[in-house]
Amino acid sequence: MSTLTPQEVSALWRRFKVSRDKKTRDAIINHYAYLVKITSGRVVTSLPPNLEREDLVSAGIVGLIKAVDQFDPSRQVKFETYAIALVRGAILEMLREEDWVPRSIRDNVKSLERVFHRLEVKLGRPATEDEVAEDLGISADELQQTLVNTGRACILSLDDVLMGGSEGSGESLHLVDVLHDDTANTNLQVEKAERRRLLIIGIDRLPDRERLVISLYYHEGLTFKEIDTVLTVSESRVYQLHTQAVLRLRGYLQRDTALFQPT
Repeated sequence: MSTLTPQEVSALWRRFKVSRDKKTRDAIINHYAYLVKITSGRVVTSLPPNLEREDLVSAGIVGLIKAVDQFDPSRQVKFETYAIALVRGAILEMLREEDWVPRSIRDNVKSLERVFHRLEVKLGRPATEDEVAEDLGISADELQQTLVNTGRACILSLDDVLMGGSEGSGESLHLVDVLHDDTANTNLQVEKAERRRLLIIGIDRLPDRERLVISLYYHEGLTFKEIDTVLTVSESRVYQLHTQAVLRLRGYLQRDTALFQPT
């Protein structure tokens, strides 16, 4: 991170808004480059063998440059909030194009989503790990290991599509949908507000520990390693809780997909 003062950063933005010159643009990008390092470290905690951390950083820089070019400093929104969403999106897009996740992992994710959803409907409450393991015909230890492997080997994040539609269709929901978006189409604001409401309701329905993990990771910005200290559990246990929380949320939200389909 550069050592510019807030006043100097504000001056750079004013100058760039008027001149759009490359030198000022580069100075702004250099000042906020730390966001790429932070975000790339949180999107994927365990890299696949065919990728290097530099690959994530390179993709993130593309997102940061896009954020600088598109940001309007006159709007009442922090640049960091806006930039992180675009940096994360650029990294996730690169990873999706690489398609490095093994087919078995993808199958596990789909299977777990279906089980969490089915048991939630059947029981009228979030299923316990023992109930999920019993439904799958495996031991609780095997379930926990599956959750750890799934959470570490694939991009299991609230930034993935959580509900409905396809990428770019305007009908899908990501975590970034709960952030302020100055470029959003006004006609979609009502739908996004409803999706945001459903996501909040879904988070409130999570078991206490899973809800706490989601809050600490996405709202407070803690890493999994930091969260394990707060909860006094192992880091792998935090992975399990995070994975379960995301799978439950997907189940909650998928049920309401029909509400946003054209009539």
